[in-house]
Order: sequence, then C-alpha cells, then structure tokens
Amino acid sequence: MAANEQTGPLINGLLSQVPDIDPAETGEWIESLDGLIDEAGGPRARYVLLSLLKRARERNVAIPTSVNTPYVNTIGVHEEPYFPGDEVLERRYRSWIRWNAAVLVTRAQRPEVSVGGHISSYASVSTLYEVGLNHFFRGKDHPGGGDQIFFQGHASPGVYARAFLEGRLSGEQLDGFRQEHSLGEGKGLPSYPHPRQMPDFWEFPTVSMGLGPAEAIYQAWTNKYLHNRGIKDTSQQDVWAYLGDGEMDEPESRGMLQHAAQQQLDNLTFVVNCNLQRLDGPVRGNGKIIQELEAQFKGAGWNVIKVVWGREWDTLLNADKDRALVNLMNSTPDGDYQTYKANDGAFVREHFFGRDPRTKKLVENMSDDEIWALKRGGHDYRKLFAAYAAARSHTGQPTVILAKTIKGYGLGSGFAGRNATHQKKKVGLEELKTLRDTLHIPITDEQLEANPYLPPYYHPGMDDPAIEYMLDRRRQLGGYVPERRDKHVAVTLPGDKTYEVLSKGSGKQEVATTMAFVRLLKELIKDKEFGHRIVPIIPDEARTFGLDSIFPTAKIFNTLGQNYLAVDRDLMLSYKESESGQIMHTGINEAGSASAFQTVGTSYATHGQPLIPFYIFYSMFGFQRTGDQFWAAGDQLTRGFIIGATAGRTTLTGEGTQHADGHSPLIAGTNTSVVQYDPAYGYEIRHIVRDGLKRMYDESDPRDPNIMYYLTVYNEPMQQPAEPEDVDVDGILRGIHRVAAGEGDGPRVQLLSSGVGVPWALEAAELLKKDWGVVADVWSVTSWNELRRDGLAADQHNFLNPGQEQRQAYLTQKLQDAQGPFIATSDYDHLVQDQVRTWIPGDYAVLGADGFGFSDTRAAARRYFKIDGPSVVVKALQELARRGEVSAELQAQAIEKYDLHNVAAGTSGSAGGDA
Repeated sequence: MAANEQTGPLINGLLSQVPDIDPAETGEWIESLDGLIDEAGGPRARYVLLSLLKRARERNVAIPTSVNTPYVNTIGVHEEPYFPGDEVLERRYRSWIRWNAAVLVTRAQRPEVSVGGHISSYASVSTLYEVGLNHFFRGKDHPGGGDQIFFQGHASPGVYARAFLEGRLSGEQLDGFRQEHSLGEGKGLPSYPHPRQMPDFWEFPTVSMGLGPAEAIYQAWTNKYLHNRGIKDTSQQDVWAYLGDGEMDEPESRGMLQHAAQQQLDNLTFVVNCNLQRLDGPVRGNGKIIQELEAQFKGAGWNVIKVVWGREWDTLLNADKDRALVNLMNSTPDGDYQTYKANDGAFVREHFFGRDPRTKKLVENMSDDEIWALKRGGHDYRKLFAAYAAARSHTGQPTVILAKTIKGYGLGSGFAGRNATHQKKKVGLEELKTLRDTLHIPITDEQLEANPYLPPYYHPGMDDPAIEYMLDRRRQLGGYVPERRDKHVAVTLPGDKTYEVLSKGSGKQEVATTMAFVRLLKELIKDKEFGHRIVPIIPDEARTFGLDSIFPTAKIFNTLGQNYLAVDRDLMLSYKESESGQIMHTGINEAGSASAFQTVGTSYATHGQPLIPFYIFYSMFGFQRTGDQFWAAGDQLTRGFIIGATAGRTTLTGEGTQHADGHSPLIAGTNTSVVQYDPAYGYEIRHIVRDGLKRMYDESDPRDPNIMYYLTVYNEPMQQPAEPEDVDVDGILRGIHRVAAGEGDGPRVQLLSSGVGVPWALEAAELLKKDWGVVADVWSVTSWNELRRDGLAADQHNFLNPGQEQRQAYLTQKLQDAQGPFIATSDYDHLVQDQVRTWIPGDYAVLGADGFGFSDTRAAARRYFKIDGPSVVVKALQELARRGEVSAELQAQAIEKYDLHNVAAGTSGSAGGDA
C-alpha cells in the first residue's frame, strides 16, 4: 500500500468514494503505468502522462486542474472514523442553543430597545461549533494547555446561548445583548467578541473581517515560537479559526496563507463556513467558492478537506455509477445552490436532479420531503467529526476545512438561503412556531403569543441528562470555551543599570533616536532574567534601523531553522535563522507584523507567559497602513511597544509622498489603549520604555496595564545630550519638560516642540536672543496626545462635579508661570500641536507640516513647510508684535534676513542617517 494511502483519506488526491464503473480496465491502465515507470523511469512516465493530458484536452475531455478535486467530500464514507459521542443528546442541546440564539436576537429587537443582531450566521455555523466544542477544543485546564478558538463575530449569539445552558450567563444577561451600559455594569453583552468588554470570556476580536484569519496564522506561529524557545510547551495546543466564505475575499484573509505553509503550521486549522452568501447576496453566484478556495489554499501549500454533502447523499453517490450526479454537482453554480435552499424538495427535484435523466432516475423513489432532507455537509455531525479528526492528525501543513452550509439553516423559508437573511433581526411569530416545532422546544403557542417580542428562552435545568453530558464533555476537554484568563507567571523587570546606556549622551558622536532606541533594546535583550521575553518584530527593514547587529546573537525565528549556506556567513553581522531564534522577521508584511504584535502582546493572557513585543516599522507603514489591527489589538488588551522608526514628515529626505509621515500621532490618538510619545533624546526614551514595562508588568503599579506604548523615533543624526542631573522625569512621562531656560532681559517667548523638532526650537532660541534680543524657554513635548487626554479628563471632571474641587490640566500647571506667547512646532501636521490649545495658559501659535511630503533635503523640506528654526523665530516675532512687545517691523525684517521664502536657504537639520 502506498504511503499516502496508509495515512488515511486522500485529502488532496483522487476521491476513492467516486465509484469505479470498470475496475478491470482501470487496473490494466495502472499496470501499464507501473510497467512504463519500471522500464523507462519517472521522467519518461511524467512526459507520457503530460502528453496524455494534453491530448485529452484536445479531444474535449474535461480534466480538473491539479488544484481542484470534484465537488464532493474529500473523506469517503468508508474512511470516516468511529464517532465517539452521543449524537442524540448532542443534537438535543444543539437545538436548545439554536433556539436561544434566535430568541436572544429577537428579544433585542423589541420595540423599546431595537438594537438588532444577527440570527442567520449562527444558524449556519452551529454544527461546526458543536463538533469542536464537544470533541476537539481543549480548555485552559487541559493537561496540554488550551486551544485558541477564533469564533465568527456575527455568530456571537450562539456562543452566548451555549454559555446560558452551561450556567455561565443568565437570562438577564442575554437580555442585555448590545446594551452594555444602559442596564448597569456587568449586565449587558457586547454585540461581538470583544475581550475588552468581556475580559473573562472572549479571547479574540474577530468581527473586523479579515483580521481574524491573519491573527490566527500568527497565533499558531507564536505558539511554535514559545515552544521552540523553551518558554512553554505548546505541542498539544491548536488554533482553530472560523471564517466566512465572504470574509475570504478580504486581502488579509488570504494574503498570509503562504506564511502558514512555509512555516509548516500544522497546529492551525481554518474552518470556512461556506454558506455561499455574504451580506447582500451570493459570494460567487456564477462560480463555486468552495472550488476557488480549494485551489488557492492548495496552491499556497495547505492541506484541504472539503465537507460538501451530508450522509443522506452517500447512497445516491454510491449509485451514481457513471458520475452523472457528480457532474451535476461540479457544474451547478453557487447562485443555483442558494436558490434551491430558498425553495422546496419539488423545486430541487425539477431544477437540479431533473437536468439529467440519469440523476432524475436516481431520486424517482424519493419523496419531495426526502429530497429536501438531503443535508449539506456542514450540518452533518459525522462528516464534520471525520474532517476535524483528519485535520488534527495531519502533520507538516496547516489545514483548511471547507464546509458547505446554509445561511439561516433551520429558521424557516423566510431566512434560509435568502439574500436579505443577514439583515433580518427577528423571527416572526409564525416563524417562531415553525422553529420551535423543528427544534422540538417544549414551549406552547400561548407562551409565544403572549408577547411575540419576548419569546421565552429555554433551559431544561442543570440536572437534565443532556446538560450534564454537555458539561461533562467540557470537563474532559479542560474547561469552558471561550474563556480568557490574564493570570501569568511573575516576571522580574530589568534594573536601573540596563537603562543607563542612554543616560550619558553621545558626546561628539551624532546618533539618531532610532539608533539610541536600538542600543537600549540590545541591553534589554541581554538581561538574564527578562531578556528572553523581548520579541523584536521587524518587517524587512532591520538594516535600515541598525537592527542587523542583533541578527547573529538573537537570530531570526524560523520553524525550519536555516538550511542554506548564508552568503554573508563570514561577516560579523551575518543573517542567521534558527528554530529557536528570538527575532520575528516577517518580510515585507506590515499586516503580518501587526498580527504578530497582537499575538505576542497577548501571550500573558493566552498562555500565561508574558512576552514583550517591540514592533519596529518604517515611518507611516504602521498606523497609516494597519490602524484597524492596532484597534483590534486594543480590543484584545495587547501589551507592548510600537516603534515608528524613521518617523516624521521631513526626516526621510529622498523617500517622498508615501513615506513621509506627518499624521500617525493623530491616528494613534484615536486609540485609547495607545500611549504615544515623540521623544527628542535618548535619555527621554529610556524613561519612557522603563515606565511602559513597569506599567505593563509591575503588579504594584496601579495603572491599567493593558496599553501599548507608541514611540516615534528618527533617523536624523544629532549629538545626544547627557541627561541633566535635575531631569524632570515626571514631566517626560506626563508629556512636557523644559530643556532650556532663557537667560537675560527682554521680551520672552515659550517654544514648544517634540521629537526631531526640539533642535529647531533650540536653534530658534539662539537666533531670537542673538538677532532680536528676545529670550526664549524651550520645552520638549514628549507627548501632545497624553497632554490632551489629561486636559480632557480634567475638563470632564469639572463638567460632572461642579461642587467638588476643580482640577487643572497638567499642561496648564506646567506652563502657568511661563511668560510670553507660546509657539509650537514639530515634524507633524498643525493638528498634532493644535490639539492642546485649550490648556495653554496664554497666546498660542502653531506651525506644522501639513499635506503630502516630498523628496528633498531635510533643511529644504522644513523651510518649505515653515517649521524650521527661522520660521519659529518669525512666528515668535509676529506674536510679540501682536501683543505690542516688539516693533511690528521686525517680522518683515526677519523674513528678509533669513530669506524665509527661499526653500534652498533652509539650514535646520543635518544630513546623513539611513532612509
């Protein structure tokens, strides 16, 4: 017997369940092929076979491409394993779950609430879930650890309905669906899987289409990372992702399939709920989405299992001696399959089986009801059990199960297969009665008619044999699913010495803040107690950031190790991959990097093992490109550091429009789980990173630990100053501290800047003093965003508590004794600096780099945007003149003196630094 026949079903090969109408002839052909191989060898046999295929096409014989198999189940009926469960009991409580899920949404649509919900998605996926929950999904108390399950977002009512039967949720909580605050804290349920709203229940936010598949792939990769690095044994933990066939059109859903295959993530299974419908209509009305997905997944290197037909079809397929039925199945488009399920058995007899006299004869002794009862594979327990078992036992590849279902299954003719079914928010009275009868729910007509808006939930009691069986299945599998826990092993944070590398400055050497950060990262990795928990995540820009220096020591994680001779093996900074590497290098793949950031940054909850991701990306290829993923990361309570390297509108010199970032802090500001900093100096970075680690993993810190620190750092070389002895650490962390105090008499101004712009403000202070006799204080604003949040919090307190002591914003406190107008600049849009205007205790003028960036020198770009040192001087003189503190003529004189209209006359900033 061939090796591939010894391992079970032929997952991607010929289908043994399709009958052979002439075995003797088939055997002769096989013998001929064997003889050809024995006599002429494999290459000759390959040539002959390809020639035969070519000739077959020329003779109009339809030959399936190598990436597709016929439209039938991959696993034949004779290959199905024994089903170990009690299908009768499982079907019984599956019906109760279906009922309660439909009732939950219907009650949420009652007139005084009308918050809606989705009924049909869970109706199609119910059996897919239950097979896993009863037989495969390991809970967190399983000896081998828990699996990670990515539930379909729109199917959340079914997950809640199961938790109700398990006793985890009350009927009152179900009635709080989509009412998270109006019923009181803890009494409502979020619409979709939101860990931030239900941190003990949901693990993975999946309703933003496409992000679930992407994260699931990197979750499986992270599991391998933990195992290979010796941090945790994850060898018995699998990742299961439930996805919609319409969702697979999202670029993120398919765009990372090759990574899962390349890394041989056999701990990963996608289950695609192929109900053939997306939100408005068919996914592929003129095509076949299952066949399309089979080809793409197989081409990407995945193991593909199709579950198309239920057991009722087995007899028909076995009788289909000349494959007429299989031919019908192959040639019928999805739009027709959808139409069939929106009609009845007589319609299917005429419009499907009736298209070929041979298939019409196959069903001539079947009633219309029997034809209608021919189930799709995604609703057949045994077919799915066989698929799940094959997926779990498969090695060397990730697996995708393509399960054909019906959207709105079991909900009646008004739902099943209808284009509008996704938008239907409630089940009508007659539909409720039909559903009750179909599911055998012991509820009377009188109970339903009493208030059609409030049909009753059904629970038989915790001592019912079916409920006891359901709970026992979960006990044997290790506890409830889904469940989230955030208890993790204690960590020892790095001590003071680790951070000293950035305290002394750079002397005469010019060092960009990106390089300063890299120096600190190296020290963190070296820490004996903590360093192994640091996970650098880098798209294909490590050399740009100077991170190639950690390649030889930390090494790049690859589940396959390094099986080639590196071209730079003799160099000190050689490229080294390893099965136990520390660096997650994702290639040119920001979406993959953001997914890795999310899975690594939630390892403290998913695995009880803290990992600290440092995701380092290039300029605007972070929040600009993957902002939705950072939002999902915030929902999932991710902890870690986001490093926007080579940041700013003007620092990238030649890179141009799509690289020059002038607005990412604004995008980050909309995400309340992101703490954003724009540090100017290395010594600021050391305090910010240390504070972030303390907040995340020092249990004595009272602040919310579920945050992400976003630092913008630059590639522009400058002399890094040593940390002042009286450095204002509190000011650095809260958003503003003074870096230079002006001396002498004369009109005064306050110059505020951040990041790479602080040197321009210092330059402006010198020019103001030397050329115009104006004294300036210079402030480094490490976080415009945090100052704004603090100001808003103070305003909110004062708004809601008029009788209490009124709070003052930190920024106002900090600047209340400062004299003169306030001038702000940075390498970002005006809006970044302008967002703190309300809390500036005086006149405030803002400069900013609005619009698209462009390719030029740093000095020219800054002069063009009027954000450089001389521009700050002119703006300061304008504000002083407006206040009557200097002559109005000085503004024009300064414009002429600095040749402000001449872009080529700019001098602010230095050349050099990788872009």
